[in-house]
Amino acid sequence: MAHHTIGTPAPPPGRSARSLLAAIVGTTLVAACVSAVAVSTATPAHAAGLSPFDIAGRGATVPFVEHEAERATHNGTKIGPTRYYGQLPSEASGREAVTLDTVGEYVEFTLTAPANAVTFRYSLPDNAAGTGRDASLDLRANGSLVKAVPVTSRYGWFYGGYPFNNNPGDTNPHHFYDETRTMFGTTYPTGTRIRLQVSSTAQSPSFTVDLADFELVGAQITKPAGVLDVVTDFGADPSGATDSTAKFQAAVDAGKAQGRAVWIPAGTFTLWDHVVVDGVTLRGAGPWYSVLGGRHPTDRTRAAGIYGKYVPGGGYSGGIRPHEAGGPSRNVTLRDFAIIGDIRERVDEDQVNAIGGAMSNSVVDNVWMQHTKVGAWMDGPMDNFTIRNSRILDQTADGVNFHWGVTNSTVTNTFVRNTGDDALAMWAQNVPNVGNSFTHNTIGVTVLANHLVTYGGRDITIADNVTADSVTNGGGIHVANRYPGVQGPTAVAGTITVARNTLIRNGNSDYNWNFGVGAIWFSALNEPIQGASIRVTDTDILDSSYAALHWIEGQTSGISFANVRIDGAGTYALQVQAPSQVSFTGVRATGIAQSNPMHNCVGSGFQISQGAGNSGWYPATPYCGPWPTPQWGNGPTSPPTGTPTTPPPTTPPPTTPPPTGGNLAQGRPVTASSVSQNYVAGNAVDGNAGSYWESANGAFPQTLTVDLGAAVDTDRIVLKLPAGWESRTQTLSVAGSTDGAAYSTVVGSAGYTFNPATGNTVSVTLPAGSRRFLRLSFTGNTGWPAGQVAEFEVYGGGTTPPPTTTPPPTTTPPPSGNLALGRPVTETSHADVYGAGNAVDGNPATYWESANNAFPQSLTVDLGAARSVSRVVLRLPPVTAWQTRTQTLAVLGSADGGTFTTLKPSAGYSFNPATGNTVTVTFPATTQRHLRLTFTGNTAWPAGQVSEFEVHAV
Repeated sequence: MAHHTIGTPAPPPGRSARSLLAAIVGTTLVAACVSAVAVSTATPAHAAGLSPFDIAGRGATVPFVEHEAERATHNGTKIGPTRYYGQLPSEASGREAVTLDTVGEYVEFTLTAPANAVTFRYSLPDNAAGTGRDASLDLRANGSLVKAVPVTSRYGWFYGGYPFNNNPGDTNPHHFYDETRTMFGTTYPTGTRIRLQVSSTAQSPSFTVDLADFELVGAQITKPAGVLDVVTDFGADPSGATDSTAKFQAAVDAGKAQGRAVWIPAGTFTLWDHVVVDGVTLRGAGPWYSVLGGRHPTDRTRAAGIYGKYVPGGGYSGGIRPHEAGGPSRNVTLRDFAIIGDIRERVDEDQVNAIGGAMSNSVVDNVWMQHTKVGAWMDGPMDNFTIRNSRILDQTADGVNFHWGVTNSTVTNTFVRNTGDDALAMWAQNVPNVGNSFTHNTIGVTVLANHLVTYGGRDITIADNVTADSVTNGGGIHVANRYPGVQGPTAVAGTITVARNTLIRNGNSDYNWNFGVGAIWFSALNEPIQGASIRVTDTDILDSSYAALHWIEGQTSGISFANVRIDGAGTYALQVQAPSQVSFTGVRATGIAQSNPMHNCVGSGFQISQGAGNSGWYPATPYCGPWPTPQWGNGPTSPPTGTPTTPPPTTPPPTTPPPTGGNLAQGRPVTASSVSQNYVAGNAVDGNAGSYWESANGAFPQTLTVDLGAAVDTDRIVLKLPAGWESRTQTLSVAGSTDGAAYSTVVGSAGYTFNPATGNTVSVTLPAGSRRFLRLSFTGNTGWPAGQVAEFEVYGGGTTPPPTTTPPPTTTPPPSGNLALGRPVTETSHADVYGAGNAVDGNPATYWESANNAFPQSLTVDLGAARSVSRVVLRLPPVTAWQTRTQTLAVLGSADGGTFTTLKPSAGYSFNPATGNTVTVTFPATTQRHLRLTFTGNTAWPAGQVSEFEVHAV
């Protein structure tokens, strides 16, 4: 993701970094890094694997037909297949491409449908300065020259470690490919031969062609009546010769004031800065005709982009100019144009994204986003935002990121390719993401991290997508309590629905971990994933580069797989590096490279519940040992057949079944007519009376609506405000609905007094009835000019409210052995991604590290019940790269987690790789539930470090 470290740890401190791939730049890359196979022009070559467009009924419906270069007629050199990071074919679609390095060499595609335009993906070598080179390829139709098409390497070629640089002298070259588009000027019929041919090698010694997307682009959209025109009404320059930012800003401001849409006619418009939109429609003549681009000539932190207003105290923490403040923007529509930027580097602090800020109740439709840092980085809190029918190409970082309290929002029917970080991501930093979805998207090559990921989040849906070709440091679908601010109320919760997805050549080797990442993988780095229901159903995992399924970094539970096909894996069907509780029904694995299909070094910490219909992935004794070399190409060459057991819904089902008792509204989807700052609707159903929803100020009436997931009997609601607030009376009514459309009054408008002397709580009795949706309508508040609710609780069927605080359930502690394995663990701090969960995951290769230069630091494990203990065993990774060090620490214990006593006074303990980097600390037998390590020194690195914190009875 942008704005933070990559999806994997940096080389560990206090030991030597692993050597990365050697730098191979310029013209040497093709010769040195790829396999070259001469191919006859008489018979086209065919890719060994599937295309994402081979999968019917899933993914995006796109307006183009894709042709792979290696399947076309050519007289160049086919390169690949290979999946090793840093090699040119590894970033090609299907891991194969065609290199042309001589005048007259070509790739020739035969149209299978009429077309008047093409987008093709290619790579040129970098230049010695790292600034890229410009050249051209001839475009020919049936042998006749149509035009010379400019190509460049200015938007590719990154080097070094995260967040990367443009210095060819550094290691780790990657992000080799770019895309360009052109219209033919006429429509060519089916059967026409379209050729990309080298006319000169003076500007570039080679040209590698990956694929071509042929399209029949429609005519320009006709200008609607009644719109404001950025050119004729405000003087914007359609030639792009001058900066039109101020003209666009004046147009959208006028559009909001007058209630009129703003029109972008055909043209190429230069914007040196963001255009900030609110309450307006901005639309164009189509993404092939109305194009926004540009970058400020001196302030490189400013560039073309359409932004909503930032929310004060929200996800964006940088400087906010007056016209950018007061978000989120609302009721924005962006449609039918392109934003093609000029971003050639990755600087995470720079707001140089195509779309950004915060937008609620807004839609992005048929927008082409290319050559920006991120297609759409949305900094909440914000609600009900949709991206649909769009294309996101060639980003230096993410494709889309829903960051910080984004709720009820979606990306659907969108095509994403060649992102420099997660393609589609949700990151619930500090404020919960709730009710979001990624559906019916097709994602091509993702150079770094994951195709689809939710970092934290409640009631999230990832469904009906097709993903292909993840390159490094991530996988296809990732569910994780990972990255800053993902813990407690923002962690993975509710129901996570992963359904009807197809994953092709997903997963890859992590160049820091030096082992493979699974196609679908789970991480509980920040805290255990518990209490959520993660349902993976009706999914095809095809030709995985390493493992198909993967668990790492902390304990997880509540994960189930049903009707899952694993067809081809480069290493294992299952790669288990952390404790988990998982159920499998109808999970079928074939084509697994290793004879033992499961790698598991946590033993009984991985608890399996098997239903019917499983095959091919469960051994009596899993393997635990060195990582094998992957073996690729075990997957299918034709798309799988068969109908998923659960057909796609025609209307969205409830994301989780309603609870059968207690507070029926807790954790349910909730919407509001408005929110103030970061006081979002989700706060009213999060079970925390210290957080609250607040509507826009001075704008009654306002509503708050909860979806219980199904029609249930309801007879009472309980409303709470934070306990310390002064007394106030809110005037409100209650309405109900079974379908979310037609509401009827359940309780008429009345004043309800919230008094801190009685807990700031009111109870409203409802007439007996069955309702799915309940809505509060506020018309007054004597304490503040807005609707305010900390908890919106719903009860029915005789249920009673739970006590104000309910201690979290404890799980049965292990009866013997390491009593800390997989137990809840807390920390005073952690550095980067080295969270406390690593210390109890049973894997000595992962580790916890505290904040640096900030002693004392502590690590505390909860054994789940009071246990007799007399020994702790502490480990660091058992490899010689971790040199000898002495850590000064004490051991403390507690029965209640509040009062701790010293069990072993502070002393120095030497960790030596010659003796396994392990120390044992003994103390008189004592009964304790909580064990704490307090660190005050480390001779090798200024932090506390532990890879395994084991607690034993004897």
